[in-house]
Amino acid sequence: MCNLYSITTPQSALREFLKATRDIVGNLAAMPSVFPDQAAPIARMRDGEVELALARWGMPSPQFALKNRTTDPGVTNIRNTTSSHWRRWLGTEHRCLVPFNAFSEYEGDEKGKKVPVWFAASEDRPPLAFAGLWTPWTSTRKRSEGEVSVDAYGFLTTEPNAVVAAIHPKAMPVILTTADEMEIWLHAPWPEAKALQRPLANDALRIVARGAREDGTAQESFRL
Repeated sequence: MCNLYSITTPQSALREFLKATRDIVGNLAAMPSVFPDQAAPIARMRDGEVELALARWGMPSPQFALKNRTTDPGVTNIRNTTSSHWRRWLGTEHRCLVPFNAFSEYEGDEKGKKVPVWFAASEDRPPLAFAGLWTPWTSTRKRSEGEVSVDAYGFLTTEPNAVVAAIHPKAMPVILTTADEMEIWLHAPWPEAKALQRPLANDALRIVARGAREDGTAQESFRL
């Protein structure tokens, strides 16, 4: 599961990449590490425009996962889109783009410690987008916070390509790399958009860092 990524492209360049014409985020600082339940930028359709907004990472959990639980921090990665739980959010009104520069999977070292391994399109870490879903949600995500109403998001996963499978053989995020793919994800009927739930080509990703829980190279490039 991808439970750590970075988004460090400057805000103006991020709007251009996502073709966002409305921005309600405010000032967006570099985020060299985004963890579950954090607020991070997404791009969604609102009133005919692509809107850049903040949402919290973690969609509502299926009922079976909530047995004997009083809180629901949410589901970060979504695989089975045939499930009735997820089908309600597959329409264009609930699809979004989740921008990122690099994402991490964990690799066990010789001592059994989990070590973050960072993947990106290249050492320069150009922006890409996860194929995401979002929804308004009122829930108790953590007991100390109590009930809150938030915009929540998660993103789709699929079989891993060879680059990711060497580290995490079960899954990889669904990644969109072109303007056409992002257009399809935001606007196309589900049968067409569903075809994007596939592994990224092997030559489209590489390992760019190991060991840190934030993508420090991306943070440095943000300040330049």
